[in-house]
Amino acid sequence: MNLIETFQNLVAQVPELVQPLIVALAGAIPFIEGEGAVSIGILGGIPPVVAAIAAMVGNFLCVAVLVLASSGARQAVVNRSRARNAVLAGGGTTDTAPAAEAVDSGRGSARKEKFQRAFERYGVPGVSLLGPLLLPTQFTATMLAASGIGKARILFWQAIAIIGWTTVVAVIIGSAVYAIR
Repeated sequence: MNLIETFQNLVAQVPELVQPLIVALAGAIPFIEGEGAVSIGILGGIPPVVAAIAAMVGNFLCVAVLVLASSGARQAVVNRSRARNAVLAGGGTTDTAPAAEAVDSGRGSARKEKFQRAFERYGVPGVSLLGPLLLPTQFTATMLAASGIGKARILFWQAIAIIGWTTVVAVIIGSAVYAIR
């Protein structure tokens, strides 16, 4: 049983009031995101609008937390680097050991290269809107934050992308379910 089937079964087993929360939880998981979560919800019997809103909220909340954490981590690294450079410029030494080189796995490196090519070509709006075709929104948003893009700008474009993609999938799945019934 895979993760999507697990969520579908869970939606079918919980009371109607809790079903949107399960859909929101599914929306927070990379590779399921809003698009998969809305499908799970609609196929589980939740009205398409409720399923779409729950999926969007779950996906966006996860992205927002990751953007805020990534931006904070980047800022801490930048501040530490500036402090270290100031100490070294003053002729002092630091007690910290040189940072170890990060070893990229083949898969992580490929994702990073794919992201970088798309970012250079399309910018923040393009990467955010087209990102779900290449990488999960969580990865895209985290990489944007790590590259120094402003939090508000990332969250704005990620929200537009999440709303757009989730709505498109909700309309398609909702129409298919309606046509079958």
